[in-house]
Amino acid sequence: MLDPAAPQLVVNARVLLFSWLPADPDAVAAFLPAGLRARPDRQVFLCQYVVDDESQTSGFGAYSLTYLGISLVGMDPPDGDIPGGWWTHYFASSARVRGYAAARGAPAQAGQTTIDVRGDQLTAETRADGRPIIRTVARVGHTGHLVRSGHHRYLTGRDGELTSADYPYVAEPVTPFEIEWVDFLAPEHPVYPLRPANPLTICWGFYSPRVSFAYPAGPNALDEPPAAEPAYQVPARRARSGLPSGS
Repeated sequence: MLDPAAPQLVVNARVLLFSWLPADPDAVAAFLPAGLRARPDRQVFLCQYVVDDESQTSGFGAYSLTYLGISLVGMDPPDGDIPGGWWTHYFASSARVRGYAAARGAPAQAGQTTIDVRGDQLTAETRADGRPIIRTVARVGHTGHLVRSGHHRYLTGRDGELTSADYPYVAEPVTPFEIEWVDFLAPEHPVYPLRPANPLTICWGFYSPRVSFAYPAGPNALDEPPAAEPAYQVPARRARSGLPSGS
């Protein structure tokens, strides 16, 4: 088993990450533990990604992953304009990844994610318990010269303790990009209360065939003071990018 306190690096993952307004805001808020507050709009985020080859990771090997969560008030990362979030569900194809994530407090369970791009249509599907539970369809273009970087903050809980970690990332998003629809395919599954409202309202998002990110050392207890600022500061033009991690 991987040491859960050790950092891990992933390069050139294929990542779809975006958020929406939910159909049932009260059900979304009910997922949060005491001490955390959802945004007033109860924004939900979804990430579906694939790591195709073991050479792209420092220790995870090849795998696919889907996670969902709730955007929070007062938990913003050190740069960017995407709020920090609480993971509610975390479906990983790799037992190694599941063990590592669970030891850090993620609600890890088995699942498979596929991303298929044909022409300008992207289809991402998440399966759990042998059945599809989420399907996303988007219109996508090509990567250009734009590179986005920064951090995203995810919170988890283990043994009654809330923890937080900041995940650095570098992404090459495609343009154009548009989510066409999101289907929650299993009304009886625990993810169903997070389904989007109809009509679909997308808050932010991107797709990139090349996202690199790290699981940092830690994570840290939520009541610990933030780490001291490093001597080297991220250039303002990079820090303002605002796109979240593909982790």
